[in-house]
Amino acid sequence: MADEKKPGGGMTVREAGRKGGQKVRDQRGHAFYEEIGRKGGETVRDTRGHEFYEEIGHKGGQKVKELIEAGKRRAAQLAQEATVTKKDEGETK
Repeated sequence: MADEKKPGGGMTVREAGRKGGQKVRDQRGHAFYEEIGRKGGETVRDTRGHEFYEEIGHKGGQKVKELIEAGKRRAAQLAQEATVTKKDEGETK
């Protein structure tokens, strides 16, 4: 929906957002984003506290752990499939 052209050949909302973001980047530079990021982080710290960062850090670590385990399971599955395929190829020769 946000990508639909406006009547009269105007740009999409996505195109307008991209152009605006590029203009801010060109006018303000990298330091601007560092500053607003720092201010945002301080605001979150002041409103949510240290425990919030501990909680989201734990959640992030758990997600990484789950992804690593899923990757290991998939690698084992692929290795087993490759072994079965090689065995089947040897039987047909």
